[in-house]
Amino acid sequence: MALKATIFKLDLTVSDITRGYYEDHALTIARHPSETDLRMLVRLAVFALNAHENLAFTKGLSTTDEPDLWQKSLTGEIEHWIDLGQPIDKRIRQSCGKATKVSIYTYQKNTVNMWYETVKETAERFKNLSVVHLALSDENLVARLIDRTMKLNCVIEDDQMQLSNDSDTLTIQMNVVKAADLSKGGW
Repeated sequence: MALKATIFKLDLTVSDITRGYYEDHALTIARHPSETDLRMLVRLAVFALNAHENLAFTKGLSTTDEPDLWQKSLTGEIEHWIDLGQPIDKRIRQSCGKATKVSIYTYQKNTVNMWYETVKETAERFKNLSVVHLALSDENLVARLIDRTMKLNCVIEDDQMQLSNDSDTLTIQMNVVKAADLSKGGW
């Protein structure tokens, strides 16, 4: 018998000082059985970094032809494709061909430089691609922020995010590995 996704409910308040974006979001997140607390929290952080009324979580780990998040136009075109982790060259090429803007967020410690060297030649060809490494101040706080029903506050300013609940605050540093040549909001 296959394991089913675990459903989480989240009230997320985003205060993005850099973009001038201030909104509350009521989100439902399905966590794949193989997804860790860390990866799920990174998905939430990436949602906050790119928050938009049309930004949505996809099927994620349960499908290979969709990103972790995407923003689609009213006509169904993919405006922003967002992947987490360290995708291979082929996936980078495919996503850059499907979307106006592509963002990759890495979060694995000490491996981003090695991974980027293996995909650098491909990545540098695409002007619509950005790669950002998210460095968490204390991964031990992740478990204390995750709950089946969450209320999180997110403050983003310049290259730093603070994600907090009533008792804990996690700081996430955004380090740009490759910047896109686009000037539209989000990381």
